[in-house]
Amino acid sequence: MQLNENEGIEGNTFVVTSGLGFVGSALCLELVRRGAQRVRAFDLRLNSPRSDDLNAHGVQCIQGDIARKSDVERAVRGADCVFHLASYGMSGKEMLQFGRVDEVNVNGTCHVLDACLEFGIRRLVYVSTYNVVFGGKEIVNGNETLPYFPIDDHVDSYSRSKSIAEQLVLKNNGRPFRKDKQRRLYTCAVRPAAIYGPGEERHLPRIISLAKLGLIPFKIGDASVKTDWVFVDNLVLALILASMGLLDDIPGREGRPIAAGQPYFISDGSPVNTFEFIRPLLRSLEYDMPKSSLAVPHALLLGRVFSAMFTILYPWLNQHWLPQPFILPAEVYKVGVTHYFSFLKARGELGYVPMVTPKEGMAATISYWQERKRKSLDGPTILTWLFVVIGMSTLFCAAYLPDIGPVPIFRALSLFFMRSMWTVQMVFVLSSIAHVTEAIYAWFLAKRVDPANANGWFWQTFALGFFSLRYLLKRARK
Repeated sequence: MQLNENEGIEGNTFVVTSGLGFVGSALCLELVRRGAQRVRAFDLRLNSPRSDDLNAHGVQCIQGDIARKSDVERAVRGADCVFHLASYGMSGKEMLQFGRVDEVNVNGTCHVLDACLEFGIRRLVYVSTYNVVFGGKEIVNGNETLPYFPIDDHVDSYSRSKSIAEQLVLKNNGRPFRKDKQRRLYTCAVRPAAIYGPGEERHLPRIISLAKLGLIPFKIGDASVKTDWVFVDNLVLALILASMGLLDDIPGREGRPIAAGQPYFISDGSPVNTFEFIRPLLRSLEYDMPKSSLAVPHALLLGRVFSAMFTILYPWLNQHWLPQPFILPAEVYKVGVTHYFSFLKARGELGYVPMVTPKEGMAATISYWQERKRKSLDGPTILTWLFVVIGMSTLFCAAYLPDIGPVPIFRALSLFFMRSMWTVQMVFVLSSIAHVTEAIYAWFLAKRVDPANANGWFWQTFALGFFSLRYLLKRARK
């Protein structure tokens, strides 16, 4: 498909659902750059780290819930094209909130379709997922002829709901508008690989937070396992090309949009083992890569345990104090079973060719995370936390508490190493003084080298002493 790079964009109005998100905001800005008359970012949030940039470029931010029909109608009325990116339940605790997953992914998509048909919006580009055809069985260089994975066999509600939604979108392709039977809605689905890039919100932050605490103890699956990734700029390009592929007024092809009713796999075109893919990033941040491996069946068992535990905690899944599950069954399949796809159909029909190489994309991502780490509070692994906190607590109990509960055991253990109660008490007092002194020093040093996190450095060093201070001293030397 050979078109002007701004074909169907200049002078038109666009709506991007989840427009304040990572991909949505990048898409909004690219539409503005290409000459769109009006761009609306529809999102449940009122603000995000990208809000100021969107407002500065004239993007209209509309707050609303995709699961509420009136909100959708208010956002899309008068649009020429809708990019439907909004979804819920891709990873972590969200995956187990089954009601909300269906409410957003299925009901929300129905609301978008109804609004397009009601208001005569001629183009709808739906952002789907690889999971509509993948459910844990190996796929090598797959393409769009693959059948949908059986709905009842999906291990997670996200994949199941996205499959239902994609089929709804594609089945509504070519449907006439309610108020103008001569004109029709044209739809297509873009199936992206795992998305990465500076500011990505789902995959990398969770991986990095676990690596920072030393909580990635093993790789999953064989080293030969490969999956796809896609850099955000490449995905944005594919979405814009897909919207052009729905135009029905192209000379020589009037009324026959090439992308109408079609799905497209989109990736960087370089399948890679997930752990090898993230290795340069973790190494650049000075975090350890896991050295041991866990077979997929064993990882699945672990995932099912976490799934059961967090399902019991269902009423509290939205609470910030509840951490993310370590891993869930669907996530085991994503990293432990080979599944990658060809984008030849997107190249042949839409003209899609990745403009950012994986090396360039990872370099940009590394730069972003190095800067983010420089501005954040760094610290030791969870094992260090446990060692210091439990050690100081044990010393306090042994030195000062009466013989109740486990205190006699703590006292006996302390006396085994230090021989007298006076020594135990002195060690605790001196350790406490050292922690307080180091915390005060950390606060003054942080005021010079990392003022935004000075209070954090104080409290972390108060708890961990030199185990925390050494990270600040390292930063001060740079």
